[in-house]
Amino acid sequence: MGILSNIFHKIFPSSHPAVQTTPVTPGGSMQSSAPQAAPATQASAAPPAAPMEQIDVESILSGMPQAQTLNWRTSIVDLLKLLNLDSSLQSRKELAAELEYKGDTGDSASMNIWLHRQVMNKLAANGGKVPADLRD
Repeated sequence: MGILSNIFHKIFPSSHPAVQTTPVTPGGSMQSSAPQAAPATQASAAPPAAPMEQIDVESILSGMPQAQTLNWRTSIVDLLKLLNLDSSLQSRKELAAELEYKGDTGDSASMNIWLHRQVMNKLAANGGKVPADLRD
């Protein structure tokens, strides 16, 4: 499981489609890791899927115990700490590789800013309600 998947698991409920997916593919899309179901028969046909419910990311993160002491709104390090995930430089470099960062990973300040924006963009693209000032 990739770091982005770990972030999704910490924010989205387990029933959310974003949690049912694998890490971002090289093209930037998410792939389902759920097993493919056999075609439904008339007797077991499921109702049509409902639109994906938006999850209020800001509300969830703001409600976490350490939210008031961590600057999660602008810092990828603090966001990872808030989610109880590894925020080490190595972990952030792995996240950068997962999200296909093209810059210099030795410039951690630029990388961190980029990572935070990309994580917020990915949350928004996968059903998260993320304030516009936290996205591109």
